[in-house]
Amino acid sequence: MAKLRIIPLGGLGSVTQNMFVYEYDQEMLIVDCGIGFPDTFMPGVDILIPDTRYVFEALEKGKRIVAMVFTHGHDDHIAAAPYIMPRLPDFPIYASPLTARFAEKRLQDGNVDKQVKQVRDTKPVQISSNFSVSFIPVTHSVPDTRHLLIKTPVGNFYHGSDFKLDDHPVDGQVTDFATIEKIAAEGVHCMLIDCLRVERMNKTESESKVGPAIEETMANTRGKYIVTVMSSHIHRIQQIVNAAAKDQRKVVFVGSSVEQNVDVALELKKLHIPPGMKVNKRNIDSIADDKLCVIIAGSQGQEGSSMMRAVYGEHPILQIKPTDKVVFSADAIPGNELNYFGAIDILCRNRVKVLYPGIMPELHSSGHAAVPEQKQLLDMIRPDFVLPIGGADRHRFQFDEYVAEPLGFDEKQVLLPLSGDIIEFDGHQVRVSDNITLQPQVVDGLGIGDVGPVVLSDRRILSEAGIVSVVIPRQHGQFQLNHIAVLSRGFIFMKEAEEVVEYIKQTTAEIISQQKQRVKDEELRKIIERRLSRKLYKIIRREPLIMVVILDM
Repeated sequence: MAKLRIIPLGGLGSVTQNMFVYEYDQEMLIVDCGIGFPDTFMPGVDILIPDTRYVFEALEKGKRIVAMVFTHGHDDHIAAAPYIMPRLPDFPIYASPLTARFAEKRLQDGNVDKQVKQVRDTKPVQISSNFSVSFIPVTHSVPDTRHLLIKTPVGNFYHGSDFKLDDHPVDGQVTDFATIEKIAAEGVHCMLIDCLRVERMNKTESESKVGPAIEETMANTRGKYIVTVMSSHIHRIQQIVNAAAKDQRKVVFVGSSVEQNVDVALELKKLHIPPGMKVNKRNIDSIADDKLCVIIAGSQGQEGSSMMRAVYGEHPILQIKPTDKVVFSADAIPGNELNYFGAIDILCRNRVKVLYPGIMPELHSSGHAAVPEQKQLLDMIRPDFVLPIGGADRHRFQFDEYVAEPLGFDEKQVLLPLSGDIIEFDGHQVRVSDNITLQPQVVDGLGIGDVGPVVLSDRRILSEAGIVSVVIPRQHGQFQLNHIAVLSRGFIFMKEAEEVVEYIKQTTAEIISQQKQRVKDEELRKIIERRLSRKLYKIIRREPLIMVVILDM
C-alpha cells in the first residue's frame, strides 16, 4: 500500500501562508492557499506566498493535483491562489458558499477566470478514488468556516484549521458537534488542529460580546466613528452596522477588500443592512460627521491600505479629524505588531482619540480557540495522532504540554515536525520522511518571486545606512586615480564630511594600486566594495551599500 504524506508548504511555525498538500501515490490534494505578511526586514515587499517548488517538481515526475479545497475565507487561506493558479494545470476547487465567492473575487482580481464549486455541508465530495472530503461547519471570525474530514486509503484525517467554539455566534450557526461525534465514532488517524491561542487558559469570548462595546464607544463619539476590522470579518461588520443603526448613523465602507467582501456577503444574505443606511463613499461629505460610521480596511496597518492613507492624511475621500474616534477592532497578527502599533502611535501624536483591544479588550474577540476549546475538540475526536498547526513554534510545542498531555496523549502521538519536514503515514507508523527547503516567494509590486535575499539585504542596508557610489574614471586603459568621485545618498551630508569622502577616495586608489596583476572589472568592483565596506565600518561604525562604477572616458 502506498504511503500518505502531508507537506505543509507554508511551513510549520507560521501563522499565515496556510497551504498543505496531502499526497497519496500519484495524487495531490491541496488544502488552502494563503498569503503571508512581510516583516520590517523586508522593505518594499507587499505580501508573501507559499513556496510551491515541491508541487511543480512533483508534476514534472508525473503526479497530478486532483483538487484544491478551502477551509474558510481569510486571506491567509485563499489569497495566494491568484498568484499560483496561472502556473498550475486545471483542477477543481471546492469551498463553502461564502468562501467560494470570496475566493472567486480574489481570483478575478488576479485576472484568473476560475469557478469555485460550492459544497453542501457534511456531504462527502468524492475527489478521486483515493480522496473524499466532507466539510463540517465550525465557528470562527468569518461565516461559513469549515473543518475537513479527508478520507484516504491510509485512514481518516481531520483537518481542523482556524476555529473557536462559540456558543452564541452572531449568525446563530454553531459548530456541528453531531457530525463531529459521528466522525469520532468512525475513527480518525490524524487530527490537524489550530493551536494559535494555546497560551490562553480561559475559553475565548463569544463574538456577540463585541457588539455592546461597539455600541458604547459609538454613542459618545462627537465626530465620525471610524472603525477598522479584518475585511472578511462579516460578523464584526454586522455588529458595527447594528450599532450604527441604533445610533442613527449612516454607514460608509472604504477600501476595496472590505467593499468587495460586503457586496458578496449582502448577495449571499450573510450580512444585513437596513435600506437607505449604506452610503457610497464618494458621498461621504454629504453626511454630518456625527451621523457617520466609517468601516475601513487596513486593520493591521498595512502599507498602502486605506487606513494607513487616512492615518497619513493622504486618503482622497476620508480625512481624520481630532473630533473623530478611531477604533481598531482587531488584534495585531503575530509578527505584525510594529505596523499595527505604528499606525496607532501616529494617530495619538495627531491628538486623535484611538481605542484598541490593548486598552479596551471588549472591542475584539479572537476567532481562535483557547485551551478549553482545543481540549474539548481533541477529546471528542480522540485521534491516533495529533498535529498542531496554525501557530508559531512556541504554540505548537506548548500544545503538547497544555492540551494533549493532560488528555492522556503520549509524546509519540503528538507530532511536532520542523518547518520543511514531510510527514509520512504508513499504517500505524509515522515518520519524517524528508525535509525540503521552504523559501516564501515575495510579491513586490507586479513581480512575483523576483526579489530574493540579496535584493532584500540591499534594501535593508539602503534604509539603514544609505548608499555610496564610487566613480573611477579610466582613460586609454589607465585608471585616473586623482579624479575618483564619490556620491552619497542617505549616508553622510557631503559638505560636512569632507574627511570621510577624502578617505574613501584615498582608500579606493590604494586598493587599485595594490593589484599586482590586472583583474576583470567585475572582480575589481567586488574587491573594492568588500574592502572599502570593512574599512568604513571600522572608522564610522556604519556599513552603507557601496556601488563602484568604472567609467571609461
